[in-house]
Amino acid sequence: MALRAPRALQVIHRLVELEEHVGTLWHRLVTQTATQRYPDAAVYLEDVRRSVGVLFRAMGGDGGLKIASTPATEYGAQRTWLQRIAGTNKHVELAWRNESSLNLPACIDVFAKQELNHDLYLWLAALASADGGIRQEQNDWINYNQWLSCKVLKRFPGLINRYQRLVEAQLALRPDVRNLTTDAAKLELAIQHALEHPGQARALPDLSKPPRYLPQPVFLWLHPSPPLSATASTLPQDDEAMPEANGEVIDPQEQRRYRAEKVDMPDGKNGLVLDRFENIFSWAEYIKVDRSTDEDEDLESAEDTAKDLEQLSVARDSKTTAKRIRFDLDLPSAESDDSPLGEGILLPEWDYRKGELIKDYCCLQPMIADTAEAIELPTALRSTAKRLRSQFEALVPSRIWYRGQQEGSEIDLDAYLDFITEQKQTRAIAEQGMYREFRGGIRDLACLLLADLSLSTDSWVNNHARVIDVVRDSLLLFAEALSATGDQFAMYGFSSRYRQHIRFHTLKTFNEAHNNISRGRINAIRPGFYTRMGAAIRQASEILSKQPASQQLLLLLTDGKPNDLDQYDGRYGIEDTRMALIEARRRGLQPFCVTIDEKAGDYLPYMFGADNYVVIRKPSELPRELPLLYARLTH
Repeated sequence: MALRAPRALQVIHRLVELEEHVGTLWHRLVTQTATQRYPDAAVYLEDVRRSVGVLFRAMGGDGGLKIASTPATEYGAQRTWLQRIAGTNKHVELAWRNESSLNLPACIDVFAKQELNHDLYLWLAALASADGGIRQEQNDWINYNQWLSCKVLKRFPGLINRYQRLVEAQLALRPDVRNLTTDAAKLELAIQHALEHPGQARALPDLSKPPRYLPQPVFLWLHPSPPLSATASTLPQDDEAMPEANGEVIDPQEQRRYRAEKVDMPDGKNGLVLDRFENIFSWAEYIKVDRSTDEDEDLESAEDTAKDLEQLSVARDSKTTAKRIRFDLDLPSAESDDSPLGEGILLPEWDYRKGELIKDYCCLQPMIADTAEAIELPTALRSTAKRLRSQFEALVPSRIWYRGQQEGSEIDLDAYLDFITEQKQTRAIAEQGMYREFRGGIRDLACLLLADLSLSTDSWVNNHARVIDVVRDSLLLFAEALSATGDQFAMYGFSSRYRQHIRFHTLKTFNEAHNNISRGRINAIRPGFYTRMGAAIRQASEILSKQPASQQLLLLLTDGKPNDLDQYDGRYGIEDTRMALIEARRRGLQPFCVTIDEKAGDYLPYMFGADNYVVIRKPSELPRELPLLYARLTH
């Protein structure tokens, strides 16, 4: 008896679900069996980044290198038949370093014990501290890593026991030489001997030609052939052709790095037909969409898809998407922008690769919001400002009598009586002042506050305020507090878009009194572009060094690291900022950084020094903390 059509469809649907369920279970079983990893004992780079960075620099590693996650690369070692069925072990994450970063695996789960995976991070950092960052050829790989291991163990013998435990765990994962061919067995024996006895000479197989057998990864060593970073092409100067797009801005959950290349935008017309032609006439519903770019809720997200790719291809698209990362690069119109002061100032920039200061490389444009409306202090800040003013008034030295002065407001009777007594006793009369003066103490200091007004300040701190709003309130309260002490102070803001356009906004100069006009300029600040710190610090140092004060404090308020659209991103920007700070100290200035960046510990110690910065964990507390921090710095 034939089943009715609806009943037959239900049976077919259930059979399909059963097939998918069985397939999922089979895939999970095969993958888990083929994978030689221990996820329960995994250690993640984000959890050990700080300790690894401290160890790397303490052991003599380059302080300018950032700690980054390495992209997974295709290794090409021979896989077992089960791994080939499961499609696993194609890619591997090995440690390596280049001129800008120390690249470590985003996650280490190669050993069954978590403490061993943690120790592996520390050992790789120690090994990289002795590495010069020079790319090694394949036939030097074993000898070079032996030399590095021997060098580290000789300099730091306390690592010997930890290294031996790691070697024992690593050897347990190595293949059995009895199951390898003759050439492969010779290479494997050389690797195992180099791990157990680094630095001891042993005959190696001839590796002058590319070997037919690529050994299994050695997790205790640096990458035998690390990927080369392609030269990043800068964005075009004119971004006006880019359309406006609306959508949700997201950050990836896992901070993993990817290799990328710049390609032309695909038109969606070319590609393979992933179907058999005899199925073309089967019944189906077709929708006119471009699967090469369009999003679909039923498909994996772009973030999940990227995890499976070794290299990302990036192209400029004119279509809008539901999720995006937007950069507002359009300059404001002249009517709504601050007024430029002069033709611009040419400033140098430090190129650490050449080891020289490039003269007149940047153009800094001083600007002022001369049309900003003068305002009173906002009502919401008045109670806090009143409390801060009363606290800062206590910093002003009390008025006291200064005795024994050559000149003064009145005669010092005690000094006069001492003089008469000595004269009557026919003693030698020492020359001394006969006057006294009643006056207050002097706070001989000047402070210049430099605020980062880059595009990142447009992000939200909470449901009520953005970073730029917090910065604005901080500047207003800071000015109110310093006005109570009578200290000399000035405030400027900066942002940049390439080296030819560095905006330097005047909020209050040293020669101006803090009043409703300066409050109006502070109230008019808004997010700008990028963060070319070096040029801004050099200009601020030039202004501050001209103030006649014994203590000159350069206070930098920022929410991130130096960056710009050109080569200023990464280590280049960090090195230039560090050199600008060194130049400031040579002038006798005292630089100090206040940041709300939670990852500032990765780069600020190298730029400012371990004791010359502070991280505000809750950005909403910045308006209250900034004046109190100033009080501690100038006490």
